[in-house]
Amino acid sequence: MHSIDLASHLRRMRQARPLVHNITNHVAMNTMANVLLALGASPAMAHAREEVAEFARLAGAVTLNIGTLSPHWVDAMEDAARAANEAGTPWVLDPVAVGATALRRDAGQRLLALSPTVIRGNASEILSLANQGSGGQGVDSTDTSDDAESAAVTLAQRTGGVVAVTGETDLVTDGRRLARIAGGHALMPLVTTLGCALSGVVGAYLAVAEDPFEACVAALASYAEAGRLAGEEAQGPGSFSVAFIDAVYRLDPETLNRQARVELYDAP
Repeated sequence: MHSIDLASHLRRMRQARPLVHNITNHVAMNTMANVLLALGASPAMAHAREEVAEFARLAGAVTLNIGTLSPHWVDAMEDAARAANEAGTPWVLDPVAVGATALRRDAGQRLLALSPTVIRGNASEILSLANQGSGGQGVDSTDTSDDAESAAVTLAQRTGGVVAVTGETDLVTDGRRLARIAGGHALMPLVTTLGCALSGVVGAYLAVAEDPFEACVAALASYAEAGRLAGEEAQGPGSFSVAFIDAVYRLDPETLNRQARVELYDAP
């Protein structure tokens, strides 16, 4: 399988400065917006049902995160997904803790039925969404990305989209191809909402890409590289949070190509 020119994806995204419309959770909004701005994208954080369809049609990509969901928010997410589909706008589903409660399981399946371009979650979330696991411990995964490989491939084939399983090593598949991305830093799971913000980064790359699989790999590789850079300076979770946003801002396309640890395979 040919390699992916990660640098070209990063350059293209920064040149376009895409608008990414995020219906995300209360905890993540500030982090997600700051990460997207540092990356070079333009974030919108709008969740009112009365305007989400308009935003979805304006945006280059949409991300939907069920972290602090309510019935009204789920309705708004469905409206945004439908509008994105009608406009040909790519969208990302982030099924936070989807297996934890009946409300989340229902919301996850309703949004899954609308054919997300990319599903990005931890291993337990992906297993739960594919009806192959219990869903982890709240928002925390109790499974590894390798545990969720088969479920991810099956889910990608079922939806026609890309599935990204994030963890110590990330896994991305479109049902035909599979990538593993290593890197990042051990402090990343100790900073809340960095995973949620990653879904916005995936959206930014999707907005300007012809191949959602390659875009998703490039987004995750960029995030891993920013984590590596931030870890060189951080003394703990607090300083890592600040260093990470700076590292996202400083991402260099050619360095990304050299440093990224990406392995590509044919899906089993």
